[in-house]
Amino acid sequence: MNIVACIKQVPDTAAKLQVVDSHVTWGDSPLIVNPWDEYAYEEALLLKEKFGGKAIALSMGSETAIEALKTCLAVGCDEAYLISDPALTGSDASATAYTLASAIKKLGDVDLVLMGRQAVDGDTGLTAAMLGRHLGWTVLTQVIKVAEIDPTAKTIKVERFMEEGRQVCSAKLPVVVSVIKGINEPRYPSFMGIRKASKMTIPQWGIADLGIEACKVGKAGAFVVWPEIYPMPVKETKVELIEGASPQDIAAKLADKLIAEKVL
Repeated sequence: MNIVACIKQVPDTAAKLQVVDSHVTWGDSPLIVNPWDEYAYEEALLLKEKFGGKAIALSMGSETAIEALKTCLAVGCDEAYLISDPALTGSDASATAYTLASAIKKLGDVDLVLMGRQAVDGDTGLTAAMLGRHLGWTVLTQVIKVAEIDPTAKTIKVERFMEEGRQVCSAKLPVVVSVIKGINEPRYPSFMGIRKASKMTIPQWGIADLGIEACKVGKAGAFVVWPEIYPMPVKETKVELIEGASPQDIAAKLADKLIAEKVL
């Protein structure tokens, strides 16, 4: 089986978001693999170990994303590819999915695409469904367990986590699967894995390599654009300690204040 894990490089989850001149910035926060995507590449590795084939990491972003892809190589992915092009700046989930689909088609002979349920910076959770639409493949979301794969019959059975329980779904390969926390426990890269990954070359593709027209990606190809971004106004609050001779006295004073403020 050939499995592609789509990953994204994002700011550390502890980063403090700021808006400067209508642009979102995370300051000097370190960049990491999107935490949700860690479950995707781990599942790709587990399935590769069980069924054979290759686990391939794929990312779209700036050249800094090479470090995120090297993390995937360090834990055991066989190959990694970066899609990077100035024309991709401003891409929304749809344009991103279209670009990833073009890269997956270029790779060819892919049985399964895995990705995290969402990215911690954008939080839309739409890319998996849109990717499946562009590929013409079945999409299985909220997957907490890959229960069964039959490489010969080209079928897959998964368990989807629902609010009211779990849903068992079957589909024909190839499929796009978005996974959630709990499907596995992502491994840490070994020292030897890190050394090996540091020496590997990661191919970079631009839109010309993928046969993509510039009008279909970036701001030009985005359905959603952000004309202006501004921080929420700071709300001033104050704390007042209410004292009294007894709990009943304190409660009465509190009630009077709430009535005066028209809360009650």
